[in-house]
Amino acid sequence: MSSSGWNTIESDPGVFTELVERFGVEGVEFEELYTFDEDTLRSLQPLYGVIFLFKYTDLDQSTIGPVGGGEFDHDSSIFFAKQMIQNACATQAVLNILFNKGKDVKLGPLLGNFKEFVESFDPELKGEAITNSAEITDVHNSFSSPNPFFDENQNKPKSLKDDDSLFHFIGFVRANDKLIELDGLKPYPIAHCECLSDDQFVSKLPQVINQRIMKYGGELRFSMLAMMKDRRDILKDFGDDEGLVNELEKRERWTRENKLRRADLIGLVNQTLRVLAEQKSTEEWNDMLKTASDSSISKLTRKAASKGYQS
Repeated sequence: MSSSGWNTIESDPGVFTELVERFGVEGVEFEELYTFDEDTLRSLQPLYGVIFLFKYTDLDQSTIGPVGGGEFDHDSSIFFAKQMIQNACATQAVLNILFNKGKDVKLGPLLGNFKEFVESFDPELKGEAITNSAEITDVHNSFSSPNPFFDENQNKPKSLKDDDSLFHFIGFVRANDKLIELDGLKPYPIAHCECLSDDQFVSKLPQVINQRIMKYGGELRFSMLAMMKDRRDILKDFGDDEGLVNELEKRERWTRENKLRRADLIGLVNQTLRVLAEQKSTEEWNDMLKTASDSSISKLTRKAASKGYQS
């Protein structure tokens, strides 16, 4: 796989929500899951799917078949595109879910026409079509700033034992009355079990993902994002004005954060550090670093506590 032309993007609900909106999708929102159980998923219904981010290990690379159980599903009516380019897994996981929930979401002209065009393609050709779509590439890359310290055209082989930065996105969705795993690095979709309703999806999915996590031993670096119906539409239907105000404030915060992601602040940071280095002694510099580190840890702790995260 070539990595040329595609940047990495964060596992963040604000990023993924604006990503699909820029594709022209209507009525879809993402939410980060700090607890992963049936009750949590049920509270988010209508739930279209779940994006799972995990540390890609030797287990994943060496296992030809499904890592977490299940079996390959060759049903061509399930939309599935193989990942043909590095760094595309986030958008690929999103598209694989969206194209299997086309009856429940408004894809918009870009994705609607794209899906119709590639419908009869095999998984590899679907993946190539995504890779070569200038519109999809541009939207994907709009969520990261240029990094002058990384050459995207270098495609050196990496050892999973030595590289601790390899993470991978996959999707889970209910399609054709089955609980389906969509991993772009596998040759086909993976069917885990029968799944006849949305209620069964939210009850069975935690079992499937928890079994998968157990196979990684002590690895704890996982992230999950729920793809669900836009909360604003639901709150309007219920007449929850207070909830709607909070939702709109959250959207404004996401917009600000995404603008910062696109900004190339490396020059500003570099110049600021130069000025501080000239004006501060080594002791003062170390004190500043410690204060900043303590402040960041405190903010992260408060944020996690406010969302019910338990370490």
